Amino acid sequence: MKNSLIQKYNVPGPRYTSYPTVPYWNEADFSYEDWISSFKKTFIESNTEEGISLYIHLPFCESLCTFCGCNKRITKNHNVESPYIQAVLKEWRLYCNLLDEKPIIKEIHLGGGTPTFFSTQNLEDLINGIFAYAVKAENHEFSFEGHPNNTTHAHLQKLYDLDFRRVSFGVQDYSEKVQKAIHREQPFHNVAKVTFWAREIGYTSIGHDIIFGLPFQKIEDVVDTIEKTKSLQPDRLAFYSYAHVPWIKGNGQRGFKDEDIPKDNEKRILYQVGKELLQKNGYHEIGMDHFALKTDSLYQSFRKGQLHRNFMGYSSSKTKLMIGLGVSSIGDSWYSFAQNEKNLDDYYQVLEWDKLPVFRGHLLTEEDLIIRKHILNLMCQFETRWDKTTTYFKEIPEVLEQLREMEKDGILIIKENGIQVTDKGKAYVRNICMAFDLHLKRKAPETALFSMTV
Repeated sequence: MKNSLIQKYNVPGPRYTSYPTVPYWNEADFSYEDWISSFKKTFIESNTEEGISLYIHLPFCESLCTFCGCNKRITKNHNVESPYIQAVLKEWRLYCNLLDEKPIIKEIHLGGGTPTFFSTQNLEDLINGIFAYAVKAENHEFSFEGHPNNTTHAHLQKLYDLDFRRVSFGVQDYSEKVQKAIHREQPFHNVAKVTFWAREIGYTSIGHDIIFGLPFQKIEDVVDTIEKTKSLQPDRLAFYSYAHVPWIKGNGQRGFKDEDIPKDNEKRILYQVGKELLQKNGYHEIGMDHFALKTDSLYQSFRKGQLHRNFMGYSSSKTKLMIGLGVSSIGDSWYSFAQNEKNLDDYYQVLEWDKLPVFRGHLLTEEDLIIRKHILNLMCQFETRWDKTTTYFKEIPEVLEQLREMEKDGILIIKENGIQVTDKGKAYVRNICMAFDLHLKRKAPETALFSMTV
């Protein structure tokens, strides 16, 4: 039965960090002025009540990891650091100049690339530069991504001193053969060292990122990785499916052959074995791909129905406005999305013109906003409901008809005014969301856009 479900539902599909997904943005009806207007509207609505979030993209890496789909620039030249920090701070000032009051920042996430590529001094200059024009919310939550090979004790201490309390380390897999294939060679000792340092310094949430479905990866590799992870007791874990999309990511994912990658049932077994081991070791499934101990804020937020998902991934709190700073970053005003220039030289050039480096976006329609709520509910709480007023849309009968087959397969339960995902169905939550995705239904992609859901 499991094999047949995998064959049945293993299709290309979005990961739904947004709705509509980026390939379905209506860029023709979007303008720079639209984003400014939407940004200012949402800021007025939400700044005092809940604050705002910042995602800051730091794109530089010293070497290329072949599993990675992030926007990055590979260089060993650290002279690139300071000009980039100054550019990000200029972008931030351009945003602040549009406002009548100081932003109250609830969340900051430093992503990449490799944030710990940057020196402690440049990271300090970045954060201090942000708060020269803003204030911290009382219940703020600041986090960053650390590479175990180059995150120093000084990095961890400096960011802690700047009020960061959450850090996630990219582990991926401890098999030497797998690490060599993905060009991410890092011994367990390096991960253990930074994890112990973070805990000793006082970080309250330490995360590890693990990937299943990597080239040459076997069941014993997943078991070994999770057993080693258990010994370090991170507070939360991301257990991601490797997204093999070389048509998007170019030569970075051509370092191994397609036949070297676990597929279909073989890949699903890796997930199932890993998931069972994580649960056995006290980790609870939170949304899609994420697990946390009961003591972690992500678990507590999930239990309270307050979990949120956006371009930064899962968050234990929600802000209506998220500003993306840096090359390729995406901002979200709830009513619209806007993405920065993806090419670093173009990003710098637009800032030279004293203009926000936005190059495309999407204005959400009333229909988009309703569907977005349902997909967020499914991704964050494994259930959604509707009534005849704010959350109903006329295609719901068609959606339910499509979902009846999934109900027969034990993936979900259809209720009078909603649906609930079963434990078996959690692995197929992307497929369930696709039934609600009206953009995807109305215009199926003619070329490969998404990774496989399994």
